Amino acid sequence: MKVERFREALLKQFGEFTRTLATDSGDWTIKGFIDVYRNVYTISVDTKVVSKIMELMLFPIISRFAAEHDYKLVLSEYQNHYPDISFIASDGTKIALDLKSTYRRGPNAVNGFTLGAFTGYFRRRQSTKNIMFPYEQYAAHFVLGIVYSRRDEPIDERRVYTLDSLRDIVSVVKDFSLLLSEKWRIANDRPGSGNTKNIGSVKDLRTLVQGTGPFAPHGEEVFNDYWMNYLTKDMARAIDSAVPYRNLAEYLEWRDRLSKRS
Repeated sequence: MKVERFREALLKQFGEFTRTLATDSGDWTIKGFIDVYRNVYTISVDTKVVSKIMELMLFPIISRFAAEHDYKLVLSEYQNHYPDISFIASDGTKIALDLKSTYRRGPNAVNGFTLGAFTGYFRRRQSTKNIMFPYEQYAAHFVLGIVYSRRDEPIDERRVYTLDSLRDIVSVVKDFSLLLSEKWRIANDRPGSGNTKNIGSVKDLRTLVQGTGPFAPHGEEVFNDYWMNYLTKDMARAIDSAVPYRNLAEYLEWRDRLSKRS
């Protein structure tokens, strides 16, 4: 199966991913930004900054992986378009890959990922709005996830270093864990943070790595049906409807009632 071969081949890159991201002691290899005067400025621990830099670090490896396995690589033209990367095999099979990162909140708890919209292109699967190719054309939707720990000690972002003092700069993040899973396997049954209509991930690290989220026992069709019919309170109010379910257990009861009526 092409999807499983893709997954197995990309998993083999994890050693190189780790060596690129981390030193032997587990610290991030990135220390700061450099200007033309050879001054080094420390990096903010801001998650968006950290995430973007990690994406840039891994892209050359992913690009080489695509070339070695005869995939055409298509990058998202816009930041808010899905997915980050589309792989197209020689027979036209398309595989979506999103690069995600998050930080630990405890020994096995993480802040979580957002896994894309559950409205728009997710429901209108022939649409090309905010997506590189129509959702229905992808054979699989993968997440390459990076989990890291943030430094406990404060970072003096006002201090300027030189190249000779790189070792004095404390890495803002450390202790990386990597995962590769199809989106439906790590999705939660609740939206992500904020008011955006995005699917949230589970927040248990072992569950993320193993791909054993709440939809895993039920399959991708249940995941798709759940999120295609999910309504927030605002969405239900806009169509003068009740919220049909709020979690997976209520969804299964809702589906059971519908099947008995038909």
